[in-house]
Amino acid sequence: MSGNGNKLAFSEKFGYGLGDLAANFVFQALMALQLDFYTKTYGLTPAQAGTMFLVVGLGSAIFNPIMGVIADRTHTRWGRFRPWLLWTSVPFGVIGILTFTTPHLNPVAKLVYAWGTYLLLRLIYAANNVPYASLTAVMTEDPDERNSIASYRQMFANSAGFIVGSLAIPMVRFLGGGNSALGYQLTMGIFSTLSVIFFLIAFSVSKERIQPDASQKTSVLGDLGDLVKNGPWITLFLVTVFYFTGLLIRGNVMLPYFENCAGNKMLFSWFNGFGLTALLIGVACSTTLTKRIGKRAVFFWSMMLTGLLCIALIFIPATAIVPIIALEVVRQFVFGCSGPVLWSMMGDVADFGEWKNGRRATGTVTSAVVFALWVGVALGGAICGWLLAFYGYLPRLAVQSAHTLLGIRLIASVYSGAAFLAAAVCLIFYGISMKLNLTISRDLSERRKKFQA
Repeated sequence: MSGNGNKLAFSEKFGYGLGDLAANFVFQALMALQLDFYTKTYGLTPAQAGTMFLVVGLGSAIFNPIMGVIADRTHTRWGRFRPWLLWTSVPFGVIGILTFTTPHLNPVAKLVYAWGTYLLLRLIYAANNVPYASLTAVMTEDPDERNSIASYRQMFANSAGFIVGSLAIPMVRFLGGGNSALGYQLTMGIFSTLSVIFFLIAFSVSKERIQPDASQKTSVLGDLGDLVKNGPWITLFLVTVFYFTGLLIRGNVMLPYFENCAGNKMLFSWFNGFGLTALLIGVACSTTLTKRIGKRAVFFWSMMLTGLLCIALIFIPATAIVPIIALEVVRQFVFGCSGPVLWSMMGDVADFGEWKNGRRATGTVTSAVVFALWVGVALGGAICGWLLAFYGYLPRLAVQSAHTLLGIRLIASVYSGAAFLAAAVCLIFYGISMKLNLTISRDLSERRKKFQA
């Protein structure tokens, strides 16, 4: 049931969704390949990589709320959020390539280069992605249409995951001709060039329709104070941290899992190919499910089942490829149902804040949730690197110890699964029901008619 009849054209949803395809060429590489790149190609130890992921990740995450405040106060003929897709597209592409470049430097300079380019990538990603994510909330005020937009986004994001997960390692081998450093640079060069093109398309076709009341009084402290009073936002913040912590722990360990436990690194591409196909089907089902039972219920059961299915991996021998892939197909389908819901909920909690406090700060609310996303990414990457170091993982050792192999399997199953279960527990306290969501939408629509009259 839609709150009002503001339907968007397919072309706008499709073009806007391409922006997530662009961003996820890099984001998916960070989730699935960064630990492999930095330890096996670049030459960092797992502990060094884990520390960099945490320190740079948490440090750059702070920039997301700052970017939200900046975006909320941007005034151009294109709107508040759209122009940032234009301004950041080329820097995003250039820095994406530099981050996956291995320079010929001494060890200290090389470590500085890694930290510097990784930090720049994270900053430009925030400058691009916070305004992009905020657009979902201002393209329409219809809750169902908002979830439909998020579904397009998630379909493209997961398509990027499919492409990166299935093709990146073969591309690195083919393009590098045995030189993985060259292979990574060329592979990310292709992905980054496509990112620039797709960001420009997303900028061209999207439109901002919802504007805050021109008479509303805003301040940075006031916007941040409203966040503290926004219970659903606090819950969504915690959910997002656990969601991406689990995603990064799982994503970073699966390549070592197949190389060392299963004994064949190339199976990683097959595993991702089948799993991400199922995930796309799950994303496609998300809007229908949320219309029937609500966003909170879909998200809760998705996280609960995802956590349990992750843990189930520990009971399957690492060499039993068919059962492992079958389990992943089910897990990814269930997980895919939650993808659009998270992004759609960002708009809903912004609406809740406006409905409760009479002030709208879409960029601040969205950026604060994106901040949680990057906290989760930092924690997940760091925890994975530290756990691998704890279990004695040596990236360039051909045969790992039995203790290390068990550790890799535990990271891929129990540790990642626990994070998703924690997200499910948090969702019990999310206060925006299906009924309240529609009430908020109708009330805000009436308010906007009054101040636009």
